[in-house]
Amino acid sequence: MNQPELPPDGRPVDVYLDLLRIRMASKDYELLLSVVRPVLQAIDEQHLPALDFALEDAQEDGLPQEIRDEAALVIATAVTGRLDNKVVELHVDDTGPVRVVTDADTAADPERLGEIADYIRERRQTDEELRGIAEVSNLPTDL
Repeated sequence: MNQPELPPDGRPVDVYLDLLRIRMASKDYELLLSVVRPVLQAIDEQHLPALDFALEDAQEDGLPQEIRDEAALVIATAVTGRLDNKVVELHVDDTGPVRVVTDADTAADPERLGEIADYIRERRQTDEELRGIAEVSNLPTDL
């Protein structure tokens, strides 16, 4: 669904949530809402740094992968205004797959997905270097 197909006052995220409400079991939908509601509120209030914390907390609560994926897609829809987001799994190193949200065109482009995986590898390496520097400097290492 693209922008011209949306109701006149409908935000893409509201349309997506309505579709999920129809498609998902009530219990799963309520669980999803409990995860995304604070994030959507933070987006509406432009308190975007809260996004990372909300997603990390959701993962620690043992949510099913399907709910996590849908939560990521709802948040991506709220941020981008696009309804064509996809969750893709990238294999970046020996630590296991990394799930990322991207648009449909990028999800279908192996070269672009490779570039994203390379970026994640570089970012992890930089984080480890910074963690080492912090440790040697007796600074907090929870980057």
